Amino acid sequence: MQMTDQQLSALVNQLSTLKDRSPFYAKKFEDIDMADVRTQADFEQLPFSEKDDLRAAYPLGLQAVPDSAVVRIHSSSGTTGTPVIIPYTQKDVDDWAIQFARCYEMAGITSFDRIHITPGYGLWTAGIGFQLGAERLGAMAIPMGPGNTDKQLQMMEDLGSTVLGATSSYALLLAEEIEKRGIRDRLKLRKGVIGSERWGEKMRNRIQNELGIQIYDIYGLTEIYGPGIGISCDEHAGMHIWSDYVYIEVVDPATGETLPDGEEGELVLTTLQKEGAPLIRYRTHDLTRIVPGDCACGSKHPRIATLTGRTDDMFKVKGCNMFPAQVEEVIQITNGTSSEYQVMIENISGKDVLTVLFETPLEGEEKARCEEELATIFKAKLGCTPDAKGVPMGELPRSEKKTKRIFDSRY
Repeated sequence: MQMTDQQLSALVNQLSTLKDRSPFYAKKFEDIDMADVRTQADFEQLPFSEKDDLRAAYPLGLQAVPDSAVVRIHSSSGTTGTPVIIPYTQKDVDDWAIQFARCYEMAGITSFDRIHITPGYGLWTAGIGFQLGAERLGAMAIPMGPGNTDKQLQMMEDLGSTVLGATSSYALLLAEEIEKRGIRDRLKLRKGVIGSERWGEKMRNRIQNELGIQIYDIYGLTEIYGPGIGISCDEHAGMHIWSDYVYIEVVDPATGETLPDGEEGELVLTTLQKEGAPLIRYRTHDLTRIVPGDCACGSKHPRIATLTGRTDDMFKVKGCNMFPAQVEEVIQITNGTSSEYQVMIENISGKDVLTVLFETPLEGEEKARCEEELATIFKAKLGCTPDAKGVPMGELPRSEKKTKRIFDSRY
């Protein structure tokens, strides 16, 4: 992606004082003279920042402002190791709100909407990000947080919620419950802003159809503000990233080489205005590509394609490397399957055994044919044959946060 003059100017300005402000980058860039970074090519020679770097800076080693300037901290979940703590200045909080409000506007949401917020609050950035954007927009925020589905649906009906903010997993759970209770006609939902995990087309279509809403993918991560740094538009041809706040690159995950627009690789992000914890060339591990050309919606902000997975969620069975996104593709093109699935990997008597459980409304011979078709497509696409087992609709677990789908008991 070609860096704009404005982006380069913002970067040069930020880098000129970065080592003085940030002990983290003073150490990381100790052998680099920041005054030498004058072009995009110079910038692309800077080393990447990795999540392990950020974990090593725990608790507040990333802080690049005095304590008196920090108004809030947020943190990654820490489920896979030491959490990453990100300090925010008031400008950071305001900038995040501006970006999230833009996301709502991109989705056609206005100050007359009532935004039903189900992601969690606290150290996690999700719930409070949805709320910040709603307040900046002037819409009514309904800060429910996750769980207590009975109360969610009561408030959704009584308050006339028009927008649902959720993970895809919880949006599906709510959609199924609304369908089961037959209350869809009593609700006023018209839009959904969904994020925090990748999801397949079958799941998207189920949520849209069962709730009767239009869905937008929102993108973000705790290290870079939180959700709200980008969103899909009405064209649904990728997610626009707010390029005055974040510079995007896509690199080869193995070599780190910057890839041309249109080629899939790992997304790398650089903050252009962040004060509390600026990040330079941060490797997200998210797999995507920069969508070439202008979007038909008219926005000039660049787009990344829907995420296909993460560099760290690949699993290997019987010598075959595969990603959850590939499993979802198989589910998508197999007739008779629903959106929900689980992959179970076990070692039995020294042999890897791969089982794909999937929900289906089919029974008897029709279900058996569906299982056979899925196993055949799986073999053709991914290179190994699973034991495909159809289970009744609703049997696989639902989650209020992110649904775990890959279970590997070999290690």
